[in-house]
Amino acid sequence: MNDFKKELDFLGKIVEQELAKLLPPKDEYPPKLHEAIHYSTFAGGKRLRPIMVMKAAELFGMPYEKVIPTACGIEMIHTYSLIHDDLPVMDDDDFRRGKPTCHKVYGEAVALLAGDALLTHAFAAISKNSKIEGICPNAVLDVIEKVSNAAGTYGMIGGQTVDISSSGKAIDQDTIFYISLHKTAALISVSLWSGARLAGASAKDLETIKRFGENIGLVFQIVDDILDEKGDEKSLGKPIGSDAKNMKSTFFKVYGYAGCLDLIDKLSSEAKELISNYKNNNFFIQLTDFIVNRSY
Repeated sequence: MNDFKKELDFLGKIVEQELAKLLPPKDEYPPKLHEAIHYSTFAGGKRLRPIMVMKAAELFGMPYEKVIPTACGIEMIHTYSLIHDDLPVMDDDDFRRGKPTCHKVYGEAVALLAGDALLTHAFAAISKNSKIEGICPNAVLDVIEKVSNAAGTYGMIGGQTVDISSSGKAIDQDTIFYISLHKTAALISVSLWSGARLAGASAKDLETIKRFGENIGLVFQIVDDILDEKGDEKSLGKPIGSDAKNMKSTFFKVYGYAGCLDLIDKLSSEAKELISNYKNNNFFIQLTDFIVNRSY
C-alpha cells in the first residue's frame, strides 16, 4: 500500500502541474475570478478521478501521458461540483479540505461563476486530446459525450436534484442507489471509461471498466456517508454532520451502520472480481481497498 500511495502522490503532482498549464493564470483579467478558480483547484485533494483516467489508459496499453488533457478536464468538473455543492443554496458548508470554501473567500457570485468557468474549461481541455498522436479523434468525441452525460442530468446533476428533492423524506433503497450512482459514481465510472476508450479498449472491456467504476463509486459514497456520521472533523477537513444538518438521505439512514458495512464488502468484492482477469490490475485492487479503508 505504501507503493500505491507513492504512486498516487507522484501522479497527483503531475495532474497539478498540467492543470496549472491548462487553466488561465490566476492574475489574468478578471483576476478575482481566476484567483477563485485556482484557490479551489489547488486546495488539495488526492486527484483520484484524473489518476483513474491515466491508470485505465495504462491498463489497456496506452502511456498515461497521452490522456492527461482528459484527466485534467475531469478534475475540473469535479472541482466545479465541489464549489457548487458548498454554496449556501446547496450544502452550505464553510470548510473544504481544511480551508474556507470558495464562497466564504470570494463571495457567492464569484464562486458560482468560478464553478461555471471550470465546467466550461473542462471540455476545452478534453478536446486537446484529439491533437495527441496515437489518440483517435472519434474516441475523444465519445469521451466528450460520455463525460457530458456523467456531469449532466443523466449523471451528477440528476443525482443532486433527486438528493435535494428527497431531503427530509424517508426514501427507499432504490432511490438512495439512484442518487449515489448518479451524484457520485457517474464521474468516477466515466473517468475509468474515458481512459480505456482513449486507449482503444473493446466494447466488452469498456462495459467491464464502467461497472467496476460504478461499484467503487458506490463504495466511495457509502464510506462518505459513514464518515459524515462517525468521522473525525480534523482528518476530514470539513465539518461532520452536514448530512444531518441538511436532512439529506444517506446510505447510513437507509441501511444503518451494519448494513453499510455489508454493502461495502459486497460491492468491493464485486469490483475486484470484475477487474481480476486483467494483467497489471494491482493498482485497481489497491484502489478499491484504499476507498474502502478511509477511516470510519
